[in-house]
Amino acid sequence: MTADHALDATDTAQLQSRTVLTLMGSQTLGGIGVASGIAVGAIVAADVSGRDALSGLATTTQVLGGALFTIPIAALMGRRGRRVGLSAAYVVGALGAALAIAATATGTFWMLLVGTTLFGASTTANSQARYAATDLAAPERRGRQLSWVVWATTIGSVLGPNMVGPGKAVAGVLGLPPLAGAWVFSAIGFGLAAVLLQLALRPDPLLTARRLAGVDTEQPVGRQGNVGDGLRLIRATPAALWGTAALTVGHVVMVAVMVMTPLHMRHGEAEIELIGLVISLHILGMYGLAPVTGQLTDRFGPRPVVLLGTVLLVLACLLAGISHDGFSPGLTAGLFLLGLGWSCTMVAGSGTVAGAVPVGQRASVQGGADLVMGLSAAAGGALAGVVMDLVGYAWLCVLAALAAVVLAAYTTSVVSLRR
Repeated sequence: MTADHALDATDTAQLQSRTVLTLMGSQTLGGIGVASGIAVGAIVAADVSGRDALSGLATTTQVLGGALFTIPIAALMGRRGRRVGLSAAYVVGALGAALAIAATATGTFWMLLVGTTLFGASTTANSQARYAATDLAAPERRGRQLSWVVWATTIGSVLGPNMVGPGKAVAGVLGLPPLAGAWVFSAIGFGLAAVLLQLALRPDPLLTARRLAGVDTEQPVGRQGNVGDGLRLIRATPAALWGTAALTVGHVVMVAVMVMTPLHMRHGEAEIELIGLVISLHILGMYGLAPVTGQLTDRFGPRPVVLLGTVLLVLACLLAGISHDGFSPGLTAGLFLLGLGWSCTMVAGSGTVAGAVPVGQRASVQGGADLVMGLSAAAGGALAGVVMDLVGYAWLCVLAALAAVVLAAYTTSVVSLRR
């Protein structure tokens, strides 16, 4: 009998606290890795390819990889639990970072895109970890438990972009191009996160939740974790459908504007350190106030929080869109609000998805929701580069704001969010 099965139901609260603390640690380490790569991805892609129009492909392939890796990772978690699935995703992400280092050093664009695609598995881990925090959470505390894991990403994600400077020194020691140093920190962060999860995420929260719910984890799990089944359940469950729409649209708006901001600043000859500062403040907005967002979700429900998020996203797009090339206070404020609006839609939407179906169907539905979110964001990131090349950063921000308005309209039309 495994540790997962030997656990008494009376120990659930203690296990939940330990699970959240472990996930907070892995999110911190993983956040360093993800943010380090994001900070330099568009610039490296433009340099290696020699075309600004292709600059968005580094982030696009990363987001696409994060979406596609949701399929095998969700299936793996359905069979083996959160610990194995999350650890495997970080290992693949570390491999992707290593390929990105090699691509930056050799100037090989196709290798960079392969590397950033594999790198995307790390974002799968970071994304799925928030659901792991809800496996054993009481329904009335689901938003807060999820939000603390989201919040933990703040530490690593704020540090990550600011590792670009130290990364130059590391790259110099290793004989690499200056921006390759950021990928070195990515590989290290992902590796440490995988080790922490393997050592500390025991007993597994998802397997334990299934046992406590009366799901026999000794029997073959069949299609548990199957993303195709999850997509069908999302379509058939109004709460899951709306929650998926909320987190998807918020994520697409954020990715489209965020990924082009470093290039917008570079056109105004902003220093790389200032670009890193703006992205750090953006990520602080994404994660820093997540516990407040979770508290609001538990107290007032997800719908008002998502509406607040759409207002913040529209305001953010307006501030960013009217900013001039380079560094400006308006752009900095806009990127912070962009992150805060994302936090509202992500926490409230994810909490809704997490509670929309019984525990035996969670891995499938959560995987399906993240697949939709990731594929949509990948498309948004790809189009962002084209839109910016054709009509500029300001019009990109206008289109992103319109998407947020559509989400607000859908949210006000939803009749019920009950399961």
